[in-house]
Amino acid sequence: MSKQKRILIVDDDENIRELLEFDIVQSGYYVDTAVDGMDGLNKVLNNSYDLILLDVMMPKMNGFDVCKHIRQAKINIPILMLTAKGTIQDKTEGFEGGADDYLVKPFDIQEVLLRIRVLLRRNAPVQEDNIQNEVLEEGDIELLPDTLECIVINKRIKLTPTEFEILYCLMQHFNNSVTLSTLLDEVWGYDSDEDVRMVRVHIGGLRNKIEPDAKCPRYLHTVTNVGYKLTPFGEQ
Repeated sequence: MSKQKRILIVDDDENIRELLEFDIVQSGYYVDTAVDGMDGLNKVLNNSYDLILLDVMMPKMNGFDVCKHIRQAKINIPILMLTAKGTIQDKTEGFEGGADDYLVKPFDIQEVLLRIRVLLRRNAPVQEDNIQNEVLEEGDIELLPDTLECIVINKRIKLTPTEFEILYCLMQHFNNSVTLSTLLDEVWGYDSDEDVRMVRVHIGGLRNKIEPDAKCPRYLHTVTNVGYKLTPFGEQ
């Protein structure tokens, strides 16, 4: 029997906390809650959770800063931001701070549950039963699934769970174009035109980490009107 997953909800709105807690508990998860950003950060640092639902506009510490502190503490819990701040600049700030997914309020609770299932499923990127069939090292790039890291020419790089999954997906198709819809399906488990910009933001973050010069990519290339291509040997 699998262990019950533990989810932390961090939101200063009592109504939203109660709505989320009820539906998530009904879906079979254990739920803990925090009423502000500082409370949420303290709970993450002192407890073990499988996923965090994180508001942005909160007293004592906003969600963007909470997310950054969690990543600085090298905690790789999947983070789903639920917030009314929905501009591309807001999403970019969230993703660059280490968030894995982003939903704008008002949200559909069924979509929240879908995102939770997807994030929990891919928090263990590579199954041991299939590891011998996976491409984990090619050219200059090596993936380290146990630590959610990659090595690029002897440089060890820490990735968020979502960044690791994107790089892992591209590695399985290295030197071939991967469509945006394929990335959305294989990484997030669904295909939505609204989330194309989300993929682009994550790709930008990956380039900043793995490329010698993010403005002139050596490994992670845009394929116009298609998607992206990974060239682990560094072809232009």
